[in-house]
Amino acid sequence: MAAKLSRRDRIKKGIRKRVSGSAERPRLSVYRSNKGIYAQIIDDVTGKTLVSTSSLAKDFAEKGTKSDQSVAVGKLVAQKAIAAGITAVVFDRNGYLYHGRVKSLAEGAREGGLIF
Repeated sequence: MAAKLSRRDRIKKGIRKRVSGSAERPRLSVYRSNKGIYAQIIDDVTGKTLVSTSSLAKDFAEKGTKSDQSVAVGKLVAQKAIAAGITAVVFDRNGYLYHGRVKSLAEGAREGGLIF
């Protein structure tokens, strides 16, 4: 008996067919939970996470609405990526609509200096 995939999982599989991170342009992946938002920059060739942060991390001090926190997480991940020598990424919305907190994180990362 085949397990049913959720709608987000089906969308995610379609996105991952087209979006893959390399050493030159790693993948910026977003995960959104009810409490926080997480961002990772991943090199899919080696399978390693290069940079990661979240709104629940110890070095994150932003208060406010979840959208405000998403912008701040985007800026923080961009700051960490640039410190690690990464300037260009491909954006993986991970099956979520490009709307709300996911869009806020992407705009924050662009403001922080990442190109995608």
